[in-house]
Amino acid sequence: MTTPRRKTRQVMVGKVAVGGGAPVSVQSMTTTKTRDVEGTLAQIYALAASGVDIVRCTCNEVEAAEGLAQIVPRSPVPIVADIHHNHRMALAALDAGVHCLRLNPGNIRKPEHIKVVARECSDRGIPIRIGVNGGSLDPDLYAKHGNRVTPEAMVESVERELAHFHEVGFDDVKISVKASNVPLMIDAYRLLSETMDYPLHLGVTEAGPLPWGLQKATLGIGTLLAEGIGDTIRYSLTADPVEEAKAGKHLLEVMELRERTGLDLIACPSCGRAEVDVIAVAEAARVALEELDIPIQVAVMGCVVNGPGEAREADLGIAAGRKRGHLFVKGHVVKVVPEEGMVDALVEWAGIIDRDGVEQALLLADRGAAREAEIDRLALLDDQGADANDSATKVDLIHKRTRAGEAVSETAP
Repeated sequence: MTTPRRKTRQVMVGKVAVGGGAPVSVQSMTTTKTRDVEGTLAQIYALAASGVDIVRCTCNEVEAAEGLAQIVPRSPVPIVADIHHNHRMALAALDAGVHCLRLNPGNIRKPEHIKVVARECSDRGIPIRIGVNGGSLDPDLYAKHGNRVTPEAMVESVERELAHFHEVGFDDVKISVKASNVPLMIDAYRLLSETMDYPLHLGVTEAGPLPWGLQKATLGIGTLLAEGIGDTIRYSLTADPVEEAKAGKHLLEVMELRERTGLDLIACPSCGRAEVDVIAVAEAARVALEELDIPIQVAVMGCVVNGPGEAREADLGIAAGRKRGHLFVKGHVVKVVPEEGMVDALVEWAGIIDRDGVEQALLLADRGAAREAEIDRLALLDDQGADANDSATKVDLIHKRTRAGEAVSETAP
C-alpha cells in the first residue's frame, strides 16, 4: 500500500492543477526545433493523444519564441517554456503566451535577472518551475559540499532561488531536483519534501534509452510516489517522447493514482505446460488491443490448466492448450477458439466488454464452452501429469539437502 500523498500547495499550469490534492499529472518535452511550428505541434498532439497533460518546449532563441507565439494558441495542452542561460528568452516566452516557465538556477545566476523574470511572472499570473539539475549545480555550491553533488546542495540551490523570488513577492512555484543517479535523486526529493510544501515535479534526468532508462526512471519516480511524494512526473528517455507519455501514464495507472484509460496487458512468463509462444501471442495481442484504446485488463496465459484461475481478476483473457484457446471473462470460460484465432477473439470480446460491460459479456458465453474447456484441461493433466515443471523432484532435493544439513549440525561439537 502506498503512503497517503503529501499535502502541497497548488499551482495552475494553464487549466491543469498541480499539487494541492490534484491528480498527479504527466509531462513530456518536444524534441523538435521549436521554430518548426507544424512539426512541434504534430508532436504535441501525439503526446496529448498518448496521455500527456503538460508539454515543455525549449525556448533557446528568438525564432523559438516566435514559434511559441504560434504554437501556444493551437496546443491542446498547456505549454511550459524551457529556459537556459538567457533570461531574455524567458521574457520572450512570456510574451508568446506560455503557461509556465522552467528556470535552472545553475545557469541563470544573476539575481537581478531572476527577479526581473519573477516580477513579470507575478504580473501575468504565470508559475515557474525551479528545475535544479545535479549536472548543472552552481560551482560555489558544488565546492561548498565537498566537490560533489549532494541532496543538501540541490535543496540549497532551490532555497537560494526561492529567496530571490520572495524578494519580489513571487511564490507561484513548483520544484524539481533531478539527477541521473537514482539514489541521489530519491534522497534529494525526500529532503526537499521534508523542507518545504511546494508541489514537486519528479524525474530522473537523462535516464537514457529503452529499456534501461525506463527502469531507472520507474525506480526513482515510483519509489517516491509510493511514499506519497510527487505531484507531476516526467520520464526523461532517449526515445520518442510518446514513449515518455505512455510510461508516465501507465505508471500512474498501475499505482492506482490515475484511473485506467488504456490497455493493461498481463501475461505469464511461460512454463513447462505452455504449448504456444506466449511472448509472440502477448505481443500480437498488445499491438491489436492498443489500437482499440479502451480501459481493459487482458491476460495472455500459456496454460489452460492454471491460466483462467491464475488470471481470474482480469476483465478478459485467453489460455492456450491442445491447439486451442480458452477465452475467459473474469475467470469464466466463455468460448473455445482455434489457436490461430486467439488474438482475433480477444479483440472481438474486448469490444463487447467495452460496449456492454462484463456482466453482459458473461451472458453471451457459448453453451458448452466451460465443459469443452474442462475436457481439454483434464486431457492435458493426463498427458503431462499434475507436475509438468517437475517441481516435486526439486522439492524432494531441497528436503534431502536440508535434512543432511540438520544431521551435520546436530552431530557437530
